[in-house]
Amino acid sequence: MISTFNIEKLLSLLKDFHTLTGIRITVFDECFREIAAYPKEQGEFCRIIRSDSRALAMCNSCDKEACQKASNRHGTYVYQCHAGLKEAITPIYLGNLVVGYLFFGQVFSYESYEKGWEIIKTKCAGYSCSIAALHAACMKQPLVTEDYILSASNLMNAIASYLCLERMAALRYENLPVQIDDYIQKHLTEEIGVKEICDHFQIGKTQLYKIARESYGIGIAEFIRRQRIEKAKNLLRDAPGLSISEVGYRCGFMDYNNFITLFRRITGITPGKYRDGKASTTDPL
Repeated sequence: MISTFNIEKLLSLLKDFHTLTGIRITVFDECFREIAAYPKEQGEFCRIIRSDSRALAMCNSCDKEACQKASNRHGTYVYQCHAGLKEAITPIYLGNLVVGYLFFGQVFSYESYEKGWEIIKTKCAGYSCSIAALHAACMKQPLVTEDYILSASNLMNAIASYLCLERMAALRYENLPVQIDDYIQKHLTEEIGVKEICDHFQIGKTQLYKIARESYGIGIAEFIRRQRIEKAKNLLRDAPGLSISEVGYRCGFMDYNNFITLFRRITGITPGKYRDGKASTTDPL
């Protein structure tokens, strides 16, 4: 999949984010290749950590894992990196497709420098980089509260939405991921799976699995299930005259019990309670 970004406007937004928060922010494409960042250079702490080859490999692995979790959540994921600093990542969507990621990191979020340093020193003990240099870099970091990180995460999420609304991120419609998504949306009520999709687009299973992971952030079967549940949620809200079983049937679930089980797994609540307005504000994974 090809994502295109207006780099000039993008850098202006990143600079504004950094000016407001003091936190470095980066944009990656859907394959987690860096497109732009502000400031351009990594912070001192990360430069020291990445001087060790094992630590660098851990950084890359940590980033990719966070990227996957953010895609699965369809929202911002805040976490502590392998070296002990706080980071956050949010996917950029066009429709149901992931076209990139916004990421901020290198944040020292602890109650005190002493407590933070003890944790970081333990996490980085196996690396060959200078502990004294790491300590000095930590002491230069501002102490950041959890509320501050939450506010920065919300701002980053707003930027991701803005990128799509302003069409600074665009997809070429002729790409397979867009066509596959469109095909699935039109055939949700039918028996549809890997075989049907592969036959329709004349592609192999391996290619389809790769497209699903890179474009939707989850496997193709799970993507179809989640789209069906989204359709069910809409029907439960907008068509009160339909029975629960009819809602399930119209969303491609031939087995009523399977519909109830899957709906509860994805939303954390039964279809009946969802219709009654007892759903939580955020669905669990």
